[in-house]
Amino acid sequence: MRLDSHQHFWRYSGEQYPWMKPEWPIRRDFLPADLAPLLAKAGLDGAIAVQARQDLKENDFLLGLADKSPVVKGVVGWVDLRSPQVDEQLQEFAAHPKAVGVRHVVQDEPDDDFMLRPEFVRGIGRLKAVDLTYDILIYPKQLPAAIRLVEQFPDQPFVLDHLAKPVIRDGLLSPWREQIRELARFPNVCCKVSGMVTEAKWVGWRSDDFRPYLDVVFEAFGIDRLMYGSDWPVALLAGTYAQVLGLVQAYVPASHHAAFFGGNAAKFYGIT
Repeated sequence: MRLDSHQHFWRYSGEQYPWMKPEWPIRRDFLPADLAPLLAKAGLDGAIAVQARQDLKENDFLLGLADKSPVVKGVVGWVDLRSPQVDEQLQEFAAHPKAVGVRHVVQDEPDDDFMLRPEFVRGIGRLKAVDLTYDILIYPKQLPAAIRLVEQFPDQPFVLDHLAKPVIRDGLLSPWREQIRELARFPNVCCKVSGMVTEAKWVGWRSDDFRPYLDVVFEAFGIDRLMYGSDWPVALLAGTYAQVLGLVQAYVPASHHAAFFGGNAAKFYGIT
């Protein structure tokens, strides 16, 4: 199966999606019917829909789309991992056959050690029992906390979103590079090669801008723990779906395409 491991859907509302800036052209609806032709043109069978708002209603919305659209192969939703009711929230979400994981928008938390707070750690510890993965969404400054978190849960599958958003626009590598290598030492951690174009200069980026960062993650994680993700439609801020796909198609050897463009994501998320 060929998969896009990371994309989003929404029916736009300024109240529901306050992180979208007024000048962004993505402030409109994006639904499976918009994605399906892009996937077909790219030769992909489907995608993993990832939460874009921190509300339990997001789970109902995404799973409802998954019920109606065959291109949605799995859903990474949201539950309040800090809540005393986390077990109930997880059980309700995990009962759906297309529920595959959860995510928290840690990048927006002001505390760089947010993931190490006892109540959050407790919530992460509940995921294995309901067979859910965890997507790590952070900035480079939060990598030390991520390393300490995954060290505590060697049996919990984690995947790092967007390479931890390195500062590609400025060409910065350290200390991101060294911390990525440290995180990759844990075999239960994978990485999505996604979200790169929006971390570069939105206008005028070149494929060579991304090579140093691709070199780091491919060396650190190896081909068996990396997966393609478009981050569509957020990526439209800096490039088309075809441009995002082309960046990694040109980098990844053809002999690894089956694993990178679907096989690894299907294994990680349990997609059959």
